[in-house]
Amino acid sequence: MDFLTVTLFALVGAAAQFVDGLLGMGFGITSASLLTVLGYGAVAASAGTHAAKVGTTLVSGVSHWREGNVDWRVLITVGVPGAVGAFIGAVVLTNIALDGARIWMAAILFLLGLTIIARFGYSKSLFPAMKLRTRNLWPIGLFGGFVDATGGGGWGPVATPSLMTVTRHKPHRIVGTVSASEFLVAASASIGFLFGAGEAGVPWLAVLGLVIGGVITAPIAARLAKKAPTAPLGVAVGGMVLMANTAVIASVLEIPGAISAAIVVVELLITIAIVIQVVKRTPAPT
Repeated sequence: MDFLTVTLFALVGAAAQFVDGLLGMGFGITSASLLTVLGYGAVAASAGTHAAKVGTTLVSGVSHWREGNVDWRVLITVGVPGAVGAFIGAVVLTNIALDGARIWMAAILFLLGLTIIARFGYSKSLFPAMKLRTRNLWPIGLFGGFVDATGGGGWGPVATPSLMTVTRHKPHRIVGTVSASEFLVAASASIGFLFGAGEAGVPWLAVLGLVIGGVITAPIAARLAKKAPTAPLGVAVGGMVLMANTAVIASVLEIPGAISAAIVVVELLITIAIVIQVVKRTPAPT
């Protein structure tokens, strides 16, 4: 069973980090959603995800740096406030009642799923169109770090589309910078969870699997970040997040299984339709 657990999460970690390295988002919410669906509590799911991200984001950040995808000024400006927000968010989450924390995290992840679909399906963002100087980007980091720790994921879904909207950097530079700065966020959140709840309930076998899978695909994703057609993949990730967290919310609220299953099927069909629409309007490679 231990071997199967590590293998399962290694496969999930490999796929999630590949997507994360291409899009600048996906590892945290994918991993946290799976852990939550498998029955882990909100604190354990978020703590386990962030423990894994300490390893995967380090490798991913170095890989993006080697590919020339990192802007160090932006990294410091958003990463340091992000670390502060993540520490605060981790401590807050460990002090919320269990059921309240579980549905709180599922609700955040659900909203982040909608954000991902909007970003990659319709080129929308949480932030209005504007251009900010680098020194004024710190609120994005602070908010993203807090959401990341309390939701088990969210640094990428907040930081990546926001920076794409409010800066003039090329997409692959934003993806690389967000991926590299996530190491600071993950490390700080992990310290916050240890401070607030110790090691109790952290699924270490799942963490091991996520790290093994993630470090394998991180360098590959960093190299492909400049070339891959990311929009259809981003929509698919957003749809997966919606479906997984709909199941969690339905379970906590004791919604009948037939109703929750019908909702998930509708979400699946809508996601497929949006992916098809995005593929049709994506220019063919020349």
